[in-house]
Amino acid sequence: MQREPGFRVLSGDRLAVWGDPIGHSRSPQMHLAAYRMLGLDWSYVRRRVDDTGFRAAVSALDGRWRGLSLTMPLKSVAYATAATRDHAADLTRAVNTYLLTDEGPLGFNTDIGGIVAALAEIGHDRVGSARIVGAGATATSALVALGQAGAERAEVVARRPAAAEPLIALGARIGVRVTVAPLDGQHGEVPLTVATLPGDAAVDPEVAARLADTGGTLFDAVYGQWPTTLADAWSRAGHPAHPGLGMLLHQAVRQIRIFRTGDPEAILPDEEAMVAAMRLAVVGD
Repeated sequence: MQREPGFRVLSGDRLAVWGDPIGHSRSPQMHLAAYRMLGLDWSYVRRRVDDTGFRAAVSALDGRWRGLSLTMPLKSVAYATAATRDHAADLTRAVNTYLLTDEGPLGFNTDIGGIVAALAEIGHDRVGSARIVGAGATATSALVALGQAGAERAEVVARRPAAAEPLIALGARIGVRVTVAPLDGQHGEVPLTVATLPGDAAVDPEVAARLADTGGTLFDAVYGQWPTTLADAWSRAGHPAHPGLGMLLHQAVRQIRIFRTGDPEAILPDEEAMVAAMRLAVVGD
């Protein structure tokens, strides 16, 4: 991110996660555990905010606020209203983190780094090919993450294949050849499937079974409604399935780096212990 001269990060101690719905979010547990480990007297709460009320809600924040975590359906409107954006946000046109300054919010996408780190934890630090299920904002971040993990090919399956067409252009920009297929079609074998459907998305059991048969390991971005229909199908097929808690954890680590230093790649003091405390907070909840 190229910051404009004169931007001053606000020094407030209030932070929050916004979205709609938001009651399922486990971000407060993780962030507060990290703040305690870092010796920071910061607060972090949930707030239900939808896309129509987002601009007014941001405008109402004062100097007591430092930053925001942003979940669906706010990532696109957050991108549109950020004062500046990092490269990851520009690639995906999605922002999930605001660092507040006197000239407006700086926008970041930490989902990409979170997915890369989560995939590495389950043994997929290098990926040759993969399948993405879904075509929304999380699918866009998943595609960039797969590219960073070395993927050369990605199949995107969606109920409406036309909705996935922008991912073909994005793949060309980052060096990943993207093909698109209907969700209920026939699919070749891949070693990894990244599912980006909402947790309450209905998937026909027969379709889920066909995806599981050829899908290798499942990494599902959902964590609050587990197991998903896809996870159940993977379990019946005898293939490993992992929820999105790893993504949630590692994208939050990058958010905390931003809130503390302004840089998503700046390692924090005793970060390994901080991450362990965050993991315990969310797994033990």
